[in-house]
Amino acid sequence: MPPKDLLIDKSALIHGVSKYLERKIIYGNILIHKQLLSEIEKDARDGLVTAEIALDEIKKLRDISETLLVSFEIVGELSSKQEINDELREYCLKRGCTIVTADEIQKQIAENLGIDVFYLSPLENQLEIEKYFDENTMSVHLKEGTTPKAKKGKPGYWQFIELSPEVSSSFEIKKIVSEILASVKYVKDSFIEIERKGSTIVQLGNYRVVITHPPLSDGWEVTITRPVTRKKLEDYNLPDKLMSRLKEHAEGILIAGSPGMGKTTFAQALAEFYNRMGKVVKTIESPRDMHLPPEITQYSKNYAEVGELHDILLLSRPDYTVYDEMRNDEDFKLYIDLRLAGIGMIGVVHATSPIDAIHRFINRVDIGTIPNILDTVIFIHAGNVAKVYSLDMTVKVPTGLREADLARPVVEVKDLLEDKVEYEIYVFGEQTMLVPVSKITGAKQNSMQSRLERVILNIIPNASVTYENGEYVITIPKEEIGKFNKKLVSKLKKYEKKHNIRIRVKFDTS
Repeated sequence: MPPKDLLIDKSALIHGVSKYLERKIIYGNILIHKQLLSEIEKDARDGLVTAEIALDEIKKLRDISETLLVSFEIVGELSSKQEINDELREYCLKRGCTIVTADEIQKQIAENLGIDVFYLSPLENQLEIEKYFDENTMSVHLKEGTTPKAKKGKPGYWQFIELSPEVSSSFEIKKIVSEILASVKYVKDSFIEIERKGSTIVQLGNYRVVITHPPLSDGWEVTITRPVTRKKLEDYNLPDKLMSRLKEHAEGILIAGSPGMGKTTFAQALAEFYNRMGKVVKTIESPRDMHLPPEITQYSKNYAEVGELHDILLLSRPDYTVYDEMRNDEDFKLYIDLRLAGIGMIGVVHATSPIDAIHRFINRVDIGTIPNILDTVIFIHAGNVAKVYSLDMTVKVPTGLREADLARPVVEVKDLLEDKVEYEIYVFGEQTMLVPVSKITGAKQNSMQSRLERVILNIIPNASVTYENGEYVITIPKEEIGKFNKKLVSKLKKYEKKHNIRIRVKFDTS
């Protein structure tokens, strides 16, 4: 009986159909359609990694055909009239060949048309990349011309370790990439999130895979990350004041921190916390790498326009939306629009300090709307909550200014736990100012304290001046009480009125 004619589609090439021929799971003459070859060439020139993998696979098929003593043919005609899969199915109907595919939809349509189909099921249960991971591995870094390395530990406390002294070749890296792309069809919760010229991002179960290759990078590189810990909000041992705020008041939340510090882990815990409270929670991610219960719908920013996500979220009315990895103007605009529409928002941003995160919003919105958009900023360091700010609007003379007619709207940025103002945001002239209050207050205190000391010590040499609880305290020793006269009292009252300060005189009678 002559061998069958096997027409290979693109999904089969990416899946690694050559392995099935090598193991004699399928056997027959290999047919590659010209239209498919043309499409792969175009994609390869555009720098898509799937096309490069497909071209390597075609070369393997040509070599295998000689070993198996079967023919390898380029068949069909070039056409721009039909989509490539329609072209393949039409060719098979005419010639009576078998389509080889790893695409479930292709399989179903071909069977409905009466075409013989061979569907490629997965060969291995374990992924090659899993051998690089243990329970402490945060990420694995593979690049041609270097040894494989991994980050081991936990957010904020990790070591960069060499996994093997063997230098990886481009062939080995491409083999791993091919397996990853082939596994997307079969590993649960897997998909190609983004494919651009020179880079591909894949979500493969719990693994987030970033693939780059020339000309974008100077060699083939694969970075695989995996969440090491999955925490509940209760595991963070948050202060009661913060827990109360998250339950009752916080609706414009910003989670900030440096890369790898555990921001997304905390956002995930917060999303599950609100879900357990009976709130409707959704996420916007790019890529979708949070691991959340099915009640929480996860949207990909890469598969929808911003306007589409805006409409979906307004119409579906979630109580909270988690916006992971906010980077560009488009992300911040969507966060702002949804928050002003009344949806509770939890944004995740990269920042080296909590005030840097707030700064991202200052030039994007009117100062008066900032407290309506952001009310709680949580800074994560080494996997824990290191700082919490609250934002409130008031009208006052900004710290450091004196004249009463300079009063204006001021956004106070407070340390939530200590209830202490650390920064003020206000407009001065045409410029928006973000001013650290503690530095101004400290400088002002030191300056005023020095001036008071000069006045007092000239008359009472052994007196002392200190700043305590918002007032200047002058302590006069017992033996010099008689030197405290009406002239000095009058001078101190003038200081209080002129500089808007409080002065208290204390007599040391011990």
